[in-house]
Amino acid sequence: MSENKDSAACWLMGFAQGVLLVAMAGCAQQPVTAAVSIPPIPAGEARIWFYRDYEPYAGKGLPAIAANGGYVGAAELGGAFYRDISPGHYVVTVQTVGIDTNQAANFEVAPGQEAYVKIVSLPSWETGGDKNQWERPTFYAWLIPNQVAQADVAHLSFYGGS
Repeated sequence: MSENKDSAACWLMGFAQGVLLVAMAGCAQQPVTAAVSIPPIPAGEARIWFYRDYEPYAGKGLPAIAANGGYVGAAELGGAFYRDISPGHYVVTVQTVGIDTNQAANFEVAPGQEAYVKIVSLPSWETGGDKNQWERPTFYAWLIPNQVAQADVAHLSFYGGS
């Protein structure tokens, strides 16, 4: 009987440790981009970085980002990621509630070149409610100059590449 209690206690302790590890892994923060070794752009390709600053009042959610109509990822608040792509003309859009001007980034990338697209939001695009306030943001994809964007991306959480 004592062996069964010891065995059950060991199993329970192991289970509790496993649950704790899984919970901690789920809460673990991604490393910042500056701390990650980013591989060079593959020969004959270009790279587009997508990022979204952490803004306390920004529209929440994970709006989908598309390049030339194809899904490339979700705009994580305070995060950055890249995709290696064929050189050419790109139109980057982001899922949004409202329709406004200057919501898409429209640009060319040459082989070996990087482009940076920042996702920004207008959180109060649509608001309402008497007792319970609600708001629906509209999102924008803006092409940012490389030198400015590289400094922005360096401190954001890195969510991977290609």
